[in-house]
Amino acid sequence: MLKKLTLVAGLAFVAACATVPITGRRQLSLVSDTEVNTLAAQQYREVIAKGPLSTNSEQLAQTRRVGQRIQAAVEQYFRQQNATDQLAGYQWEFNVINDKQENAWCMPGGKVAVYTGILPITQDDNGLAVVLGHEIAHAVAKHGSERMSQSLLQQAGGQALSAALSTNSAATQELALQAFGVGSQVGLLKYGRNQESEADHLGLIFMAMAGYNPEGAIAFWQRMDAKGGAAPPEFLSTHPSNGTRIADIQRELPEARKYYKPR
Repeated sequence: MLKKLTLVAGLAFVAACATVPITGRRQLSLVSDTEVNTLAAQQYREVIAKGPLSTNSEQLAQTRRVGQRIQAAVEQYFRQQNATDQLAGYQWEFNVINDKQENAWCMPGGKVAVYTGILPITQDDNGLAVVLGHEIAHAVAKHGSERMSQSLLQQAGGQALSAALSTNSAATQELALQAFGVGSQVGLLKYGRNQESEADHLGLIFMAMAGYNPEGAIAFWQRMDAKGGAAPPEFLSTHPSNGTRIADIQRELPEARKYYKPR
């Protein structure tokens, strides 16, 4: 009987798995794309409404120019893989929020925000492509869905997202912001670092496909590292240390260069 239950549980787990593009990593998937994209669009509208949005037309034009090129590269990649269904329901948006945070994010469904505080570090289109390639990679690798699935499994016993929303909407919306990279979740630190490294990997390839030099990722993270500051130890951070990140990117550059065609 125990063996039978173990087999059933194993089959249920396999049925709740998806595969990350490029890396081929298996990931937990307890929420549907339709559910998570709908929730992301709702959360995005609320964040954008609070703003404040940048009134700098050059910043917005640059963000949309770079973002749309990476969007096109992502769509090309999935067409080549005969997997356009993975982007079903995507309605891309690119906005700039006037805030000193050195940050950017992309929610599921292609909802992107760049904070003005990171633009002095990106410096140019290629630097911004490093950031947007990374953030868009989080979305297309379904890291938000994966983190929500993990949280639902831990906090709600694996109940469906729709059920969680109906029983505790505020808590589930906060969970969504955390899962989509707009917040942080202490219980998933190690998990988040793995996803960060995976997004670096995919982001290099997507920016290269868009015609941006992936070697610019090294210079960008060197600039971030030069800023210094009181960063927590790597094992307490949701992000790899800048040194670890640079070493990983250097190792992955040969693969990314295969996709690079300057424009």
